[in-house]
Amino acid sequence: INVAYAIAIITTLLRNMSAPNNNDKAAIIPTDEGSNDSTKPGFYSTKQGDDFRWPPLESNPDVFAQYLHSIGLPTTFSIGEVFGFDEDLLAFIPQPVLGIIVCYERLIPKSQYREQDKGSPDNYDKVAWYMHQSGTLDNACGIIACIHAIMNCPLVALDPSTTLGAYKQRVETFTPTERKTALEQDTAFQKAHKKHAARGQTAAVNSDQSKVKHHFIAYVLNNEGDLVELDGTKAGPVIIGKCDGDLLRGSIKEVKGKLERGEISESLSMMTFNLANE
Repeated sequence: INVAYAIAIITTLLRNMSAPNNNDKAAIIPTDEGSNDSTKPGFYSTKQGDDFRWPPLESNPDVFAQYLHSIGLPTTFSIGEVFGFDEDLLAFIPQPVLGIIVCYERLIPKSQYREQDKGSPDNYDKVAWYMHQSGTLDNACGIIACIHAIMNCPLVALDPSTTLGAYKQRVETFTPTERKTALEQDTAFQKAHKKHAARGQTAAVNSDQSKVKHHFIAYVLNNEGDLVELDGTKAGPVIIGKCDGDLLRGSIKEVKGKLERGEISESLSMMTFNLANE
Protein backbone atom coordinates (compact mmCIF):
# COMPACT_ATOMS: atom_id res chain seq x y z
CA ILE A 1 0.00 0.00 0.00
CA ASN A 2 2.86 2.41 0.82
CA VAL A 3 4.35 1.80 -2.62
CA ALA A 4 1.00 2.51 -4.30
CA TYR A 5 0.59 5.68 -2.27
CA ALA A 6 4.08 6.86 -3.23
CA ILE A 7 3.31 6.18 -6.89
CA ALA A 8 0.08 8.19 -6.61
CA ILE A 9 1.88 11.18 -5.12
CA ILE A 10 4.71 11.07 -7.68
CA THR A 11 2.20 10.73 -10.53
CA THR A 12 0.26 13.74 -9.30
CA LEU A 13 3.39 15.89 -8.95
CA LEU A 14 4.60 14.99 -12.44
CA ARG A 15 1.16 15.64 -13.90
CA ASN A 16 0.92 19.06 -12.26
CA MET A 17 4.33 19.99 -13.64
CA SER A 18 3.77 18.82 -17.20
CA ALA A 19 0.09 18.52 -17.99
CA PRO A 20 -2.02 21.42 -19.22
CA ASN A 21 -4.44 22.91 -16.75
CA ASN A 22 -7.97 21.52 -16.82
CA ASN A 23 -10.13 24.60 -16.66
CA ASP A 24 -13.76 25.46 -17.16
CA LYS A 25 -14.91 25.67 -20.74
CA ALA A 26 -14.75 29.33 -21.61
CA ALA A 27 -17.01 31.69 -23.46
CA ILE A 28 -15.57 35.08 -24.30
CA ILE A 29 -17.97 37.60 -22.82
CA PRO A 30 -16.63 41.15 -23.27
CA THR A 31 -18.37 42.76 -20.31
CA ASP A 32 -17.24 44.94 -17.46
CA GLU A 33 -16.60 43.62 -13.97
CA GLY A 34 -19.71 43.42 -11.82
CA SER A 35 -20.57 45.73 -8.98
CA ASN A 36 -18.77 45.05 -5.70
CA ASP A 37 -20.54 47.71 -3.67
CA SER A 38 -21.67 45.21 -1.03
CA THR A 39 -19.91 42.40 0.80
CA LYS A 40 -23.05 41.21 2.52
CA PRO A 41 -23.60 37.47 1.87
CA GLY A 42 -26.37 36.93 -0.63
CA PHE A 43 -26.29 40.52 -1.92
CA TYR A 44 -27.00 40.71 -5.60
CA SER A 45 -27.74 43.35 -8.15
CA THR A 46 -30.93 43.48 -10.21
CA LYS A 47 -29.63 46.26 -12.41
CA GLN A 48 -29.63 45.26 -16.06
CA GLY A 49 -26.16 45.29 -17.59
CA ASP A 50 -24.43 44.79 -14.24
CA ASP A 51 -22.37 42.01 -15.83
CA PHE A 52 -19.40 40.13 -14.44
CA ARG A 53 -16.91 38.06 -16.37
CA TRP A 54 -16.54 34.78 -14.48
CA PRO A 55 -12.93 33.55 -14.83
CA PRO A 56 -12.22 29.79 -15.04
CA LEU A 57 -11.04 27.75 -12.07
CA GLU A 58 -8.12 25.35 -12.09
CA SER A 59 -9.08 21.73 -11.48
CA ASN A 60 -7.17 21.66 -8.22
CA PRO A 61 -8.72 20.21 -5.05
CA ASP A 62 -6.90 22.68 -2.80
CA VAL A 63 -8.19 25.67 -4.79
CA PHE A 64 -11.73 24.31 -4.72
CA ALA A 65 -11.63 23.43 -1.02
CA GLN A 66 -10.36 26.89 -0.06
CA TYR A 67 -12.98 28.54 -2.25
CA LEU A 68 -15.86 26.47 -0.86
CA HIS A 69 -14.79 26.88 2.76
CA SER A 70 -14.48 30.64 2.27
CA ILE A 71 -18.11 30.89 1.11
CA GLY A 72 -19.60 28.71 3.81
CA LEU A 73 -19.01 24.99 3.25
CA PRO A 74 -18.39 23.53 6.73
CA THR A 75 -14.79 22.41 7.23
CA THR A 76 -16.05 18.93 8.06
CA PHE A 77 -16.31 18.51 4.28
CA SER A 78 -13.54 18.77 1.72
CA ILE A 79 -12.46 18.14 -1.86
CA GLY A 80 -10.15 15.26 -2.75
CA GLU A 81 -8.49 13.99 -5.88
CA VAL A 82 -8.81 10.74 -7.80
CA PHE A 83 -5.24 9.87 -8.80
CA GLY A 84 -6.26 7.11 -11.19
CA PHE A 85 -8.88 4.47 -11.88
CA ASP A 86 -6.88 1.48 -10.57
CA GLU A 87 -8.28 -0.12 -7.43
CA ASP A 88 -4.99 0.40 -5.55
CA LEU A 89 -5.36 4.14 -6.05
CA LEU A 90 -9.08 4.24 -5.30
CA ALA A 91 -8.34 2.68 -1.93
CA PHE A 92 -6.81 5.96 -0.72
CA ILE A 93 -9.94 8.03 -1.35
CA PRO A 94 -11.72 9.06 1.88
CA GLN A 95 -15.10 7.45 2.33
CA PRO A 96 -17.93 8.02 1.99
CA VAL A 97 -17.74 9.79 -1.36
CA LEU A 98 -20.65 12.25 -1.40
CA GLY A 99 -20.21 13.71 -4.87
CA ILE A 100 -17.94 13.49 -7.91
CA ILE A 101 -16.67 16.46 -9.91
CA VAL A 102 -15.19 15.73 -13.33
CA CYS A 103 -13.33 18.13 -15.60
CA TYR A 104 -12.83 17.05 -19.20
CA GLU A 105 -12.40 18.29 -22.73
CA ARG A 106 -15.51 17.73 -24.84
CA LEU A 107 -14.85 16.55 -28.39
CA ILE A 108 -18.37 16.55 -29.84
CA PRO A 109 -21.16 19.16 -29.96
CA LYS A 110 -24.39 18.76 -27.99
CA SER A 111 -26.24 17.83 -31.17
CA GLN A 112 -24.24 14.59 -31.30
CA TYR A 113 -25.00 13.49 -27.73
CA ARG A 114 -26.86 10.24 -27.36
CA GLU A 115 -30.54 10.92 -26.66
CA GLN A 116 -30.29 9.52 -23.13
CA ASP A 117 -27.36 11.85 -22.41
CA LYS A 118 -29.12 15.12 -23.28
CA GLY A 119 -30.97 15.43 -19.97
CA SER A 120 -34.58 16.46 -19.51
CA PRO A 121 -36.67 18.96 -17.52
CA ASP A 122 -38.77 15.92 -16.58
CA ASN A 123 -35.89 14.96 -14.29
CA TYR A 124 -35.85 18.18 -12.27
CA ASP A 125 -37.80 16.61 -9.42
CA LYS A 126 -35.63 13.49 -9.37
CA VAL A 127 -32.84 15.34 -7.59
CA ALA A 128 -32.87 17.70 -4.63
CA TRP A 129 -31.19 20.49 -6.59
CA TYR A 130 -30.51 21.41 -10.20
CA MET A 131 -29.61 24.69 -11.85
CA HIS A 132 -28.97 25.73 -15.41
CA GLN A 133 -25.83 27.41 -16.69
CA SER A 134 -25.90 30.39 -19.03
CA GLY A 135 -23.30 31.80 -21.39
CA THR A 136 -22.55 34.43 -18.77
CA LEU A 137 -21.77 31.65 -16.28
CA ASP A 138 -19.87 29.48 -18.77
CA ASN A 139 -16.57 29.96 -16.94
CA ALA A 140 -18.31 29.20 -13.64
CA CYS A 141 -19.00 25.56 -14.49
CA GLY A 142 -16.50 24.44 -11.84
CA ILE A 143 -18.32 26.12 -8.98
CA ILE A 144 -21.70 25.12 -10.42
CA ALA A 145 -20.57 21.47 -10.39
CA CYS A 146 -19.63 21.91 -6.72
CA ILE A 147 -22.97 23.55 -5.94
CA HIS A 148 -24.73 20.59 -7.55
CA ALA A 149 -22.74 18.15 -5.39
CA ILE A 150 -23.21 20.10 -2.16
CA MET A 151 -26.90 20.92 -2.54
CA ASN A 152 -27.71 17.28 -3.32
CA CYS A 153 -25.97 16.04 -0.16
CA PRO A 154 -28.38 15.70 2.78
CA LEU A 155 -25.46 15.75 5.25
CA VAL A 156 -24.56 19.38 4.51
CA ALA A 157 -26.12 22.08 6.71
CA LEU A 158 -25.27 25.60 5.54
CA ASP A 159 -25.18 28.72 7.70
CA PRO A 160 -27.51 31.29 6.05
CA SER A 161 -25.16 34.09 7.10
CA THR A 162 -22.51 32.80 4.65
CA THR A 163 -22.39 33.44 0.92
CA LEU A 164 -23.28 29.87 0.00
CA GLY A 165 -25.93 29.53 2.70
CA ALA A 166 -27.54 32.85 1.81
CA TYR A 167 -27.65 31.88 -1.85
CA LYS A 168 -29.31 28.55 -1.06
CA GLN A 169 -31.86 30.16 1.26
CA ARG A 170 -32.74 32.80 -1.32
CA VAL A 171 -33.16 30.50 -4.33
CA GLU A 172 -34.27 27.18 -2.85
CA THR A 173 -37.81 27.59 -4.20
CA PHE A 174 -36.63 29.03 -7.53
CA THR A 175 -36.69 27.20 -10.86
CA PRO A 176 -33.37 25.96 -12.30
CA THR A 177 -33.34 28.94 -14.66
CA GLU A 178 -34.06 31.42 -11.87
CA ARG A 179 -31.23 29.93 -9.80
CA LYS A 180 -28.90 30.51 -12.72
CA THR A 181 -29.94 34.16 -13.00
CA ALA A 182 -29.56 34.68 -9.25
CA LEU A 183 -25.99 33.36 -9.33
CA GLU A 184 -25.14 35.63 -12.25
CA GLN A 185 -26.09 38.63 -10.10
CA ASP A 186 -24.66 37.52 -6.74
CA THR A 187 -21.81 39.96 -6.08
CA ALA A 188 -20.59 38.14 -2.96
CA PHE A 189 -20.13 35.02 -5.09
CA GLN A 190 -18.44 37.09 -7.79
CA LYS A 191 -15.82 38.43 -5.38
CA ALA A 192 -15.03 35.00 -3.98
CA HIS A 193 -14.87 33.47 -7.45
CA LYS A 194 -12.49 36.10 -8.80
CA LYS A 195 -10.20 35.73 -5.77
CA HIS A 196 -9.85 31.97 -6.02
CA ALA A 197 -9.67 31.85 -9.82
CA ALA A 198 -6.40 33.78 -9.50
CA ARG A 199 -4.84 30.92 -7.51
CA GLY A 200 -2.93 27.91 -8.78
CA GLN A 201 -1.69 28.02 -12.38
CA THR A 202 -4.80 29.60 -13.89
CA ALA A 203 -3.54 33.19 -14.05
CA ALA A 204 -1.99 32.69 -17.50
CA VAL A 205 -5.17 31.09 -18.81
CA ASN A 206 -7.34 33.93 -17.53
CA SER A 207 -5.41 36.32 -19.78
CA ASP A 208 -6.24 34.26 -22.87
CA GLN A 209 -9.75 32.83 -22.65
CA SER A 210 -9.34 30.95 -25.95
CA LYS A 211 -7.00 28.50 -24.20
CA VAL A 212 -9.78 27.29 -21.89
CA LYS A 213 -11.23 24.12 -23.38
CA HIS A 214 -12.50 22.06 -20.45
CA HIS A 215 -15.85 21.71 -18.72
CA PHE A 216 -16.90 20.59 -15.22
CA ILE A 217 -19.86 18.37 -14.37
CA ALA A 218 -20.99 16.56 -11.22
CA TYR A 219 -22.23 13.08 -10.40
CA VAL A 220 -24.46 12.38 -7.39
CA LEU A 221 -26.79 9.68 -6.09
CA ASN A 222 -30.44 10.66 -5.77
CA ASN A 223 -32.90 9.44 -3.14
CA GLU A 224 -33.73 6.38 -5.25
CA GLY A 225 -30.09 5.37 -5.42
CA ASP A 226 -29.73 6.31 -9.08
CA LEU A 227 -26.48 7.71 -10.41
CA VAL A 228 -27.25 11.16 -11.84
CA GLU A 229 -25.14 13.41 -14.06
CA LEU A 230 -25.64 17.12 -13.37
CA ASP A 231 -24.49 19.46 -16.14
CA GLY A 232 -26.10 22.89 -16.21
CA THR A 233 -25.57 23.19 -19.97
CA LYS A 234 -27.93 20.27 -20.64
CA ALA A 235 -31.73 20.30 -20.72
CA GLY A 236 -31.88 18.81 -17.23
CA PRO A 237 -30.40 16.05 -15.04
CA VAL A 238 -29.32 12.84 -16.74
CA ILE A 239 -30.57 9.78 -14.85
CA ILE A 240 -28.01 7.06 -15.50
CA GLY A 241 -29.35 4.29 -13.29
CA LYS A 242 -28.33 2.02 -10.46
CA CYS A 243 -24.69 1.62 -9.47
CA ASP A 244 -25.00 -0.54 -6.36
CA GLY A 245 -24.65 2.56 -4.21
CA ASP A 246 -21.04 3.06 -5.34
CA LEU A 247 -20.92 6.65 -6.55
CA LEU A 248 -17.17 6.62 -7.17
CA ARG A 249 -16.99 3.54 -9.35
CA GLY A 250 -20.29 4.29 -11.04
CA SER A 251 -18.95 7.69 -12.07
CA ILE A 252 -15.70 6.17 -13.30
CA LYS A 253 -17.66 3.72 -15.43
CA GLU A 254 -19.56 6.62 -17.02
CA VAL A 255 -16.38 8.58 -17.72
CA LYS A 256 -14.79 5.49 -19.29
CA GLY A 257 -17.87 5.15 -21.49
CA LYS A 258 -17.50 8.73 -22.71
CA LEU A 259 -13.85 8.05 -23.50
CA GLU A 260 -14.65 4.86 -25.41
CA ARG A 261 -17.32 6.64 -27.45
CA GLY A 262 -14.92 9.45 -28.32
CA GLU A 263 -17.05 12.09 -26.61
CA ILE A 264 -14.22 13.43 -24.44
CA SER A 265 -10.44 13.44 -24.61
CA GLU A 266 -8.06 11.80 -22.15
CA SER A 267 -7.23 15.25 -20.83
CA LEU A 268 -9.41 14.97 -17.75
CA SER A 269 -9.36 15.06 -13.97
CA MET A 270 -11.69 13.83 -11.25
CA MET A 271 -12.27 15.22 -7.77
CA THR A 272 -14.36 13.95 -4.87
CA PHE A 273 -16.65 15.78 -2.48
CA ASN A 274 -16.25 13.97 0.81
CA LEU A 275 -15.97 14.21 4.58
CA ALA A 276 -12.70 15.82 5.62
CA ASN A 277 -9.98 13.70 7.18
CA GLU A 278 -9.67 14.37 10.90
